[in-house]
Amino acid sequence: MNKTRPAPDLWLLICILALLTIGIVMVYSAGSVLGFHDYGDSYYFVKRQLLFAGLGLISMYITANVDYHFWHKYAKIGLMVCFVLLIIVLIPGIGNVRGGARSWLGISSFGIQPSEFMKLGMILFLAKWLSQEQFNITFFTKGLLPPLGLIGMAFGLIMLQPDLGTGTVMLGASLMIVFTAGAKLKHLAFLGLAGAVGFAGLIIAAPYRLLRITAFLDPWSDPLGAGYQIIQSLYAIGPGGLGGLGLGMSRQKYSYVPEPQTDFIFSILAEELGFVGGLIVLLLFLILVWRGMRIAMTIQNSFGSLLAVGIAGMVAVQVIINIGVVIGLMPVTGITLPLISYGGSSLTLMLTALGILLNLSRYAR
Repeated sequence: MNKTRPAPDLWLLICILALLTIGIVMVYSAGSVLGFHDYGDSYYFVKRQLLFAGLGLISMYITANVDYHFWHKYAKIGLMVCFVLLIIVLIPGIGNVRGGARSWLGISSFGIQPSEFMKLGMILFLAKWLSQEQFNITFFTKGLLPPLGLIGMAFGLIMLQPDLGTGTVMLGASLMIVFTAGAKLKHLAFLGLAGAVGFAGLIIAAPYRLLRITAFLDPWSDPLGAGYQIIQSLYAIGPGGLGGLGLGMSRQKYSYVPEPQTDFIFSILAEELGFVGGLIVLLLFLILVWRGMRIAMTIQNSFGSLLAVGIAGMVAVQVIINIGVVIGLMPVTGITLPLISYGGSSLTLMLTALGILLNLSRYAR
């Protein structure tokens, strides 16, 4: 007789649904002006976001009810598909260029970002690979370098688009899995120094990235160019004060903050809902990540534990980068705020991944 599986983590589910609801409201508020200006429809972005949210919730329901061991079986095939998509998107005439990056596959405004799929595909495969008993990651050459080489290949393909933001999120979540699997700190420290040199090379190789660094250090040195986004974002956050100007009352969404419904949606949220609204969103993310890490510590399976670390880490890294950029603590990279920002691939894939985390919570103590 089969035992009834326990319900998924209620706190985790509440946080996901609360953030998604806030996101839908803010996509309408932040994107209404741009939607009317560009498409003649104030509801343009929120209607599409509702469609993506519906697809994502269906996907989340499915993954929340599929035994997570299923992903162990097909992780390798999934990663191979992700690599193929990353190569295909780089082919001129097939991959679509948006925002200066050849990172989309699809027709017109409907498309998918293979780099978003790679984030989840890499997490699934690393969790499987590093959970195998015969794999000893404490050895530098035979243990640590192979998974890092795989991560580096995926990061390199993403950088060819180029998409530093998504690549950094994938890299950060992957390294959290590698560390949790038992990699030695001295090995990671050595590779961290090499990685810092590599990042410096990437910045120097692309003049626009160097401009973003100088704008981060002193945005007023180029207020109408590289420093424009950071300055306008801070102009939005400052007047918000404690309670905000009121929902829908943002001034900066009137063609001041670029793409206010995506990368800089948190600045509009802080302007309209104030410090209190921003703090509530951050607390919801904090609880979500905490529950994810709690699942990782209590599940009785190394594959499940590493998988939970990867998914929770992906959310944490993406939130830190997005909020850091919006408040001027990091250079502009172009990354969405999970569950809040407008976006098809990012929202659907994030809900799919969180569905897997919900399923993992069924098996945690």
